[in-house]
Amino acid sequence: MSENNQEIHKPDCSKMEYRYLGNSGLRVSVVGFGNWVNNLNDEMTKECFIKALENGINFFDTAEIYGLGAGELSFGKVIKELNIPREKIVVSTKIWSIGFDPNDGFLSRKHICEAIKNSLKRLQLEYVDVVFCHKFDSVTPLEETCKSMNWVIDQGYADYWGTSDWTASQIMEAYSICDRLGLIKPIVEQCQYNMLYREPMEVNYKDLFKRYKMGTTIWSPLNSGILTGKYLDGIPEDSRAKLKNDNAGYAFTFYQKNKKEIDDKLIKLKSITEKYGCSLATLSIAWCIANPDVSVCLLGASKPSQLDDTIKAVEVYKKIDKGGIVCYHSKAALKGASCRAVRPADTSQLRLRPGERARKERNYIIE
Repeated sequence: MSENNQEIHKPDCSKMEYRYLGNSGLRVSVVGFGNWVNNLNDEMTKECFIKALENGINFFDTAEIYGLGAGELSFGKVIKELNIPREKIVVSTKIWSIGFDPNDGFLSRKHICEAIKNSLKRLQLEYVDVVFCHKFDSVTPLEETCKSMNWVIDQGYADYWGTSDWTASQIMEAYSICDRLGLIKPIVEQCQYNMLYREPMEVNYKDLFKRYKMGTTIWSPLNSGILTGKYLDGIPEDSRAKLKNDNAGYAFTFYQKNKKEIDDKLIKLKSITEKYGCSLATLSIAWCIANPDVSVCLLGASKPSQLDDTIKAVEVYKKIDKGGIVCYHSKAALKGASCRAVRPADTSQLRLRPGERARKERNYIIE
């Protein structure tokens, strides 16, 4: 690595594929870096930023709830220390909750207006490129939320807005309100998508992609590490998979119930990795970005070396047979069974209003 900072931080766009983020002119790298995994180690975040930039990654995602502001503080510190030209990166954050006082959370006009200002202070930025509504607020009128997000953009605090973990009907209602009131529409949904969790992307959102050209920034492409194949020989007791109050714990509830069936399919997929000279993790990421409805595939990293599979995936994606087994619409590799399991909603960091029902289930599907 060169000691010249300008060379270190200059993106190598030739290694990356860029896509438009939904129905907008904003171009984003097909893989992005998020700090939900590592938001307390600034030095490690800095090293990950450098590696990401060197390989053409320009999309960086955080949220006010990550470490209750620590994620944004870390990104802000690193961006400033590295002196990254603002126009070279796309930064997104998400609004939902930052504390436990009555108005510290949810999607009221008060919280949205104050949250974006506080997020920008922590990020040490004048604006973010995209701001997401991190969850759906079933109590605040959706019209109030849409008007508030329009205000955020009008004030120059963000260029675009989007949703995160909203159902298709909730997103469609937001579009309808924006159409009726002449408000700026959301352009992107941040949702989970991987080989084991496919229904929202491939079924529920189809009309949104067709009608509104909605973009997506997907998360958990490795399904909490299951799709790396590292648990084929069993799940260690000290693994994150054992945590019942964690996304990984819920994913593993499904995995443990269907381990033999899933493992058989992972073994079949490993035979494909030999053809492309890559790991199962790399193939899993390449499979996600082979879906043209994926704008950005988000991955976290606790150390720079963990970005290797992410970067390699773009190379593998460019080589694969788009009409073959790893293309998103192909089910050949996973053919032979269709299994579903109910996963409780992740409420470890999610504040619920009194009387509000959490979403109780999601379908995990192998087809």
